[in-house]
Amino acid sequence: MKTLALAGLLVLAAGNASAAVSVTWIHPENFHDLPFPTWERNDMLEQISDHFKKLGANLPPGQDLRIEITDFDPAGRLVPSIRLGRDLRVISGRADWPRMDLRYAVEQNGQVIKSGEAKLQDMNYQQTYSHYFDSEPLRYEKQMIDDWFDKTIAPVRKR
Repeated sequence: MKTLALAGLLVLAAGNASAAVSVTWIHPENFHDLPFPTWERNDMLEQISDHFKKLGANLPPGQDLRIEITDFDPAGRLVPSIRLGRDLRVISGRADWPRMDLRYAVEQNGQVIKSGEAKLQDMNYQQTYSHYFDSEPLRYEKQMIDDWFDKTIAPVRKR
């Protein structure tokens, strides 16, 4: 009976082990086309950070992911709008594709098992198949990150 209880506790403990993901923004004040109001800019960066953390849940137990984003340019261009009181993001499908430069490291038991730098971009962002709805905020950026994550970090990720 004690052995069965101990085995159950070990299974629960193993199921609760999840990857830690840290996202650091390096000089975001220098990034391109981010909203001017601080709250709006922070909300955009937080959504991207949360997306990386969600993807990190697909890492094997015991692996951690560290991301440092050194540049970020979301899809489209900001256009001032006096009538609405906030800038509009206009997406033309021309030279306004999403871009991101980052450094990453995957660690296991304190040892770096994979690391590097990446320049993410999706020049065909409006023609690329996406599993995000049109109403999803930052859907082009999230799809670009998903593609990179699937190729570089966790090739057998479940959707």
